[in-house]
Amino acid sequence: MQTIENKYIKYRNEKSCSILFNVWVNPDKVLGLSSTFVTKLYWMFNYKVEGGLMIEFQNIYKSYDQIVGVENVNLKVNSGELFGLIGPDGSGKTTLFRMLITLLLPDEGTISIDGKDVVEHYQFVRENVGYMPGTFSLYQDLTVEENLNFFATLFETTIDENYDLIKDIYHQIEPYKNRRAGDLSGGMKQKLALSCALIHKPLLLVLDEPTTGVDAVSRKEFWDMLKRLKEGGLTTLVSTAYMDEATLCDRVALIQDGKIMQIDTPDEVIAKFDKPIYAVRGDKIHTILNYLRNMEGIESAQPFGDSIHITLTDKNALTLVEEMISKERSDAEVKAITPSIEDCFMDLMMHEHEQ
Repeated sequence: MQTIENKYIKYRNEKSCSILFNVWVNPDKVLGLSSTFVTKLYWMFNYKVEGGLMIEFQNIYKSYDQIVGVENVNLKVNSGELFGLIGPDGSGKTTLFRMLITLLLPDEGTISIDGKDVVEHYQFVRENVGYMPGTFSLYQDLTVEENLNFFATLFETTIDENYDLIKDIYHQIEPYKNRRAGDLSGGMKQKLALSCALIHKPLLLVLDEPTTGVDAVSRKEFWDMLKRLKEGGLTTLVSTAYMDEATLCDRVALIQDGKIMQIDTPDEVIAKFDKPIYAVRGDKIHTILNYLRNMEGIESAQPFGDSIHITLTDKNALTLVEEMISKERSDAEVKAITPSIEDCFMDLMMHEHEQ
C-alpha cells in the first residue's frame, strides 16, 4: 500500500448506520488492479452501501410570491438509479433541483441526500453532488482543458487523478482541449459540462434538461454516456421535457404545475393506461383535428407529429369519426395503437385539470 498516491479514506458510521467510504487514489497503482475495476470498487462503496435511498423529498412546498413553484412533492430516488423527472417547461423541475443542491430553500418540507438534510449539511451536498444546470454555465473564454482543470482544483483533485471516471466522455472532446468553451458545438459543450460535473467523483449526479437544444445524434450519445455511468453504480437524477427520453430511465416522476402526477417505471406508466387509444393519419389532418375536438364521444384529441391520437368516452364514436373522415374526402385512416409516455402524460394532465 506504500505505492498509493494522493490517498484519502474516510469512514463514517453514524446513528443512521450510513457508511461513506471515499477512496481517492491513482487506480493503476493499487495492487495492480485495472483502473476500471478500482473505479467500480469506489462506486460500490460510495453508492451501494446505503442499501437503498439516495434522495428523499418530503412534503416540499415552494412559492415565488403568489406563484406556487412546487406543492406537496414527495419523491424518493434509490442508490444507483437513473431517475427521470419528466415535464414541460414551467412544471417545477428546476425549482426542485435548485432546492436539492441548496441554491434555494424550501418554504415547507425537508430534502435529504444520503440520509443528510440538505439545509443542515449544505457543505456535504456541495462537496458530493455533481450539478449540470439547464444552460451552459462554464467559462466561455477558458479553453476546454482550463475549465476542467479549474473544477478539478475547486475540489482539490486533478484531471489525471480521476481521468478514468471521465475518459469515456472526455476523450471525445480532448482533441479540442485548447479550444475556448464558447466556440464548441452544443453537443461538445454538454460533454464538457458533464466532465466537469464528474471530475470530483460525486455521490450523486444532477442534470437539469441536459439535452435541450442538442441535435438528435448528440442526444443519443449523451444518454449512452448516462447509461454507462449507471452501469458503474452512479445515482443520476435527470430532468427532461422530451417524453421519449423517459423510456431510458429506470423510473420516472411525471410533473405538471408543480405537482407529481405519477411515479413508476416507464413500462408501468404505460401499462396503467387503461383505455383504447387510436391514431388518425392522412391528409387534411388539421381540419379533422378541429372536428374531433368538438365531437361527442371523443374524450381527447391531441396532435402527435403527423397524426392525431384520440381516446373515446363512447365506443360508437369511432364509427362517427370514420364517417366524418369520409365526408371530408380525406384518405386518413384510424388505427388502434399502443400508448406512449406522452399519451400517458397528456391523459394524467387532463384529469388533473378536471379535478
